[in-house]
Amino acid sequence: MAEPVVQVRGLKAAFGDRTVFENVTFDVKPGEVFVILGGSGCGKSTLLKHLIGLYEPAAGQALVLGQDIHALQGDARQALLRRIGVMWQSGALFGSQSLAENVMVPLEQHTDLPFEARALVARAKLGLVGLSDAAARLPAEISGGMAKRAGIARAMALDPPILFLDEPSAGLDPITSAGLDALIVQLARDLGTTFVVVTHELQSILAIGDRCIMLDKEAKGMIAEGDPRALRDHSDNPTVRAFFRREVMA
Repeated sequence: MAEPVVQVRGLKAAFGDRTVFENVTFDVKPGEVFVILGGSGCGKSTLLKHLIGLYEPAAGQALVLGQDIHALQGDARQALLRRIGVMWQSGALFGSQSLAENVMVPLEQHTDLPFEARALVARAKLGLVGLSDAAARLPAEISGGMAKRAGIARAMALDPPILFLDEPSAGLDPITSAGLDALIVQLARDLGTTFVVVTHELQSILAIGDRCIMLDKEAKGMIAEGDPRALRDHSDNPTVRAFFRREVMA
């Protein structure tokens, strides 16, 4: 059985005296779409930032591709960062650069490829997300959904085995969101890429998630783990049931 690509053990996030969550433990399997879900303020994006090395754990450990990014420095840390891709909530595209130029940024920073080769890779990645005809357009000239797709294309520029997506459906209309969900599932299946997706969008969770964990603000930690459809239908936790069934807690 393949080793997990993400291994989290007893992770605690705290800022000063304020604990966001603690005792978070889970694995992410190769090739799956793994969703981190929960209500506002539960620490979903905070957890993602711990996984990619932006925040230091107050306790516990997070291994990505078998390595603890917080224990790495210099070239070793950069080598691990090149093996992960990140798409932020807004897409975080550079406004003065075309979509193709945005996708080429990681290639310029981390490879010695000549311009022609970088341009070829950029066109290929944009093609994977359905933006072949938009390569020359600026971020201001495209829709929010296209910006999210371009952000995914840039995250894939270095062919990382794992992608982290922060609220990919946020701000999108239902049809555009459904199209983005379908793209994520297709990329995971066709390329074998592992996705770790932070979201609170119920329809997206059920559409894309192979497995998930649910964080809870009051519990300051995990309250559920498993197939999101099974949690919706069979969880005995009232908070989990209320989330999946969109019910107001009494």
